[in-house]
Amino acid sequence: MSVSRSEYCVIACAEAWRDNGEVLASPMGLIPSFGARLAKRSFSPDLLLTDGEAMLVGLDGTVEGWLPYRRHLTMVTGGRRHVMMGAGQIDRFGNQNISCVGDWERPKRQLLGVRGAPVNTLNNPVSYWVPKHSARVFVERVDMVCGVGYDRAAGARYHRIPRVVSDLGVFDFATPDRSMRLASLHPGVTVEQVREATGFNLVIGDDVPYTREPSADELRLIRAVIDPEGLREREVKA
Repeated sequence: MSVSRSEYCVIACAEAWRDNGEVLASPMGLIPSFGARLAKRSFSPDLLLTDGEAMLVGLDGTVEGWLPYRRHLTMVTGGRRHVMMGAGQIDRFGNQNISCVGDWERPKRQLLGVRGAPVNTLNNPVSYWVPKHSARVFVERVDMVCGVGYDRAAGARYHRIPRVVSDLGVFDFATPDRSMRLASLHPGVTVEQVREATGFNLVIGDDVPYTREPSADELRLIRAVIDPEGLREREVKA
């Protein structure tokens, strides 16, 4: 059965929460949300999902508990939350920008704003999702640091960037200097494509694996249960 690029992206996002245990999964964006729900339905059943406001919810949306602001902050600052955010820019050490492009005093483009990125990245694991991998996003140096990377996080107890997922592949920081490494390619993508779409020198091994294949049951869950309307294909086209 043919697997689409968007489905590899869902699998790659789901893997971010593997073996996380009972933590609050906070996916931001369509495919990360599908990934978190797939992870809970398969290999990470202890994940806590929310309605994005003040309730813990089950896989069918049934309310399972109240999540007051105080409890939410306790999870955020105690490493018991794993966020997957977007990135307007991200650099080799995982510094993320969602605020502005260009000089801060006269930006060329205004983005979301800093939001909760500093607190998120310093106090609990944060992964990233980039639906369109390009040298404008993967930059040598971000124009403004919102999410904190490995070169700026000395002493932060819970800082960790498990993975960056894009429409081309999966990236991590499993290198001696904590710079970004190409961990896997989505099938159909070449190393040269990734190099050309990245604005800095990635760490690339001699034999880069492909992102893992979804199981038949995972494909069934994605297509029939989690995203029967095929919204994933609108976000990632290949």
